[in-house]
Amino acid sequence: MSGVVHFEIPADDQDRARTFYRAAFGWQLDGVPGMDYTTVVTTPVDEATQQPLEPGAINGGLMERTDDLRHPVITADVDDIDAALKEIVAAGGAVVQAKTTIPGMGYFGYFRDTEGNVLGLWTTAPDATDDAEPEEAAR
Repeated sequence: MSGVVHFEIPADDQDRARTFYRAAFGWQLDGVPGMDYTTVVTTPVDEATQQPLEPGAINGGLMERTDDLRHPVITADVDDIDAALKEIVAAGGAVVQAKTTIPGMGYFGYFRDTEGNVLGLWTTAPDATDDAEPEEAAR
């Protein structure tokens, strides 16, 4: 069974969103060099792994709002994104974004459930590289 491991908040203006979330909640928000993405630390993390210290606690990110990613996204951890997307499609869902690599960290993808909600998938893989040719999930 997979668990919730991450959240993402879409923003039209990430500078404005960073200012808001810092002021409102005291969260640590840092832009990721070379990406239009901001990491959001809401709970203390292990300095070596950057994983939350408290069981069940999650951190997240701010991302550019797009047509498909208009609302906050909850992300579940899965062993194999390609296999999970195939199961999602078989259950009546749809692929929004196929498996995508974050080098040195892992893979993510997005899907739409039968109610129209977009959610994320994550697989941790420290050996992930851009060279990988992900299997295209059934759409």
